[in-house]
Amino acid sequence: MLKTKILNIDPEEIEEDKLEVACKILRKEGIVVYPTETYYGLGAGCFFSNAVKQIYGLKKRDDDKPMSIVISDIGMLSNIAAEVPPLFPALAADFWPGPLTMIFKATPQIPQELLGGGNTVGVRLPSHPWLRALVKCAGFPLIATSANVSGQKEISEPDKVINEFEGRVDLIVNGGKTGGKSPSSVIDLSTDNPKILRDGAIPASELKKYLS
Repeated sequence: MLKTKILNIDPEEIEEDKLEVACKILRKEGIVVYPTETYYGLGAGCFFSNAVKQIYGLKKRDDDKPMSIVISDIGMLSNIAAEVPPLFPALAADFWPGPLTMIFKATPQIPQELLGGGNTVGVRLPSHPWLRALVKCAGFPLIATSANVSGQKEISEPDKVINEFEGRVDLIVNGGKTGGKSPSSVIDLSTDNPKILRDGAIPASELKKYLS
């Protein structure tokens, strides 16, 4: 059983010393539970195959279901997305940072385990300032999947996430109760015919304007 560190933060305040605690764990391929603008997320550095496998095990997630990634800025896309399609700049300008996951063809740097047997990867630039600061501090994108066992409800309360994951992950960042809103909308930009895969926090009617 792991000794899980609990790090209490104010998500509205970027405290460099606390960020560094989390970043050191991430750089050592550790597994971290962190707050987002919706629910608590479960993540690690997206380039670490062993960490990816551990997260699949913790979630009891099927191997053929890919996981998404969060970035701190658009510059991080260069190591993730093999191609950036023409539709991307307009979507990014209007919806990033925010609850829109865009799917791209993945670069060879992304572990196959993360892609669920495919060749594409979902990427989001979150609106949660602390999470963006964490990714920037780590220096690499993070896996972004909900901190729950697959098939169970997402978690927005820190006591529930601690109860679920203490002793099973390296760090839990307690940022209080999260927003618990709709999950991110998902749009697939990996083909010549972009399509909406999930109607979430951004209504499909808004995204369809970009597809016409």
